[in-house]
Amino acid sequence: MPAGGGSSRAIGTVPGVRHGGEGGLLGLAVASTYSTDHLLYAYFTAVDGNRVVRMTYIGSSLGTPQPLVTGIPSASIHNGGRIAFGPDGMLYVGTGEGGVKPRAQDLSSLGGKILRITPSGGIPADNPFPGSRVWSYGHRNVQGIAWDSSGQMWASEFGQNTWDELNRIVKGGNYGWPIVEGIGTDSRFINPVAQWPTDEASPSGIAVVDGIVYMAALRGARLWQIDVRGPAAAQPRAWFVGTYGRLRTVVSAPDGSLWVTTSNRDGRGTPRPGDDQILRFTLSS
Repeated sequence: MPAGGGSSRAIGTVPGVRHGGEGGLLGLAVASTYSTDHLLYAYFTAVDGNRVVRMTYIGSSLGTPQPLVTGIPSASIHNGGRIAFGPDGMLYVGTGEGGVKPRAQDLSSLGGKILRITPSGGIPADNPFPGSRVWSYGHRNVQGIAWDSSGQMWASEFGQNTWDELNRIVKGGNYGWPIVEGIGTDSRFINPVAQWPTDEASPSGIAVVDGIVYMAALRGARLWQIDVRGPAAAQPRAWFVGTYGRLRTVVSAPDGSLWVTTSNRDGRGTPRPGDDQILRFTLSS
């Protein structure tokens, strides 16, 4: 059950953000080194495309954004925006193809990809394509990134009209868009481990706890639970169907609970009293 009593406060404004359609301030991340470097990382839409920046946050002061990656395609749709630090200390960036489908298969484009960069914006020497930030490709619109306890990376992805996806991400993998949507038969591409009709998901953020993927659903207005501990994903289970409306992301909290954010004021939901909210749920066996 959700627990109450929390509060929030504004710590600053990120300059240069251009709001519109599915664009805006889309992602935040904090490295494990925050206690010493005081850096926050953000992904947002600017006038010249999507970008990744970092800013200092010391006391109550938010510093000037320092660009790390620019030139990520932007549009009114499919901007991606999820960023997260992996267990290797690198920053992973989920992008969309901005509605231009061929970008997903074009390794010279940053759209329709998962990117991997160093905390200072450099290209790691062990990335799969020399001189490139691209970690995986063939994505339509990556919305969630997380890792399990073994270091395996997972990502959620918006489909078009038929299937939304949960993918097991591997270095250099091609996930098929726009040639394949959902599970296909073309051996060139990596199939999702689970898929949903788009009206049941429109998946956003994910978290992994004890081999269970928790996936927030926007249009589906529910929290999906997918057991991925076996060779194949178990039958997904849905929680809170319609109870809180559109769910934007889910995070594993330090105390073992889940933090889930609602997204009913994004222009596509029906706001409810108190929206939008951060909900806290405790897990039980």
